[in-house]
Amino acid sequence: MNATAPAAPHWVQVLLSVLGVLGGTGGLAVIATVIVQRGKFKADAADTLTDAALTLVQPLRTRVAELEEAALLTRAQLDSAREQERQLRATVWDLRQTLDRWREAILAPDATLRRVRALVRDGEDRWPR
Repeated sequence: MNATAPAAPHWVQVLLSVLGVLGGTGGLAVIATVIVQRGKFKADAADTLTDAALTLVQPLRTRVAELEEAALLTRAQLDSAREQERQLRATVWDLRQTLDRWREAILAPDATLRRVRALVRDGEDRWPR
């Protein structure tokens, strides 16, 4: 009878070869240590990345706060400038109306120096000096 030993799966042969190369149980201990330490390495790497990210983010937070403060100041200045513009437009409109009245009085066919002076004098009462 020709009895041949069943052939072991290929992965078992590879595993036995690796164990032999690594020195048997000493190599197995190294592999086990690496597998166990792998989780710790991941945690250390995550901690390092978190610390680096916080180090980078903090100056950005500070800068954003500064920019928000500057934006609020700029908005207040813009509101003030808009109010000044509104007041100036009203003043220019009033002055334009006064000039139009004076021009009309000067160019009127029956214009006299006395009437023009009276019109100007009456207009001076409306404008503070």
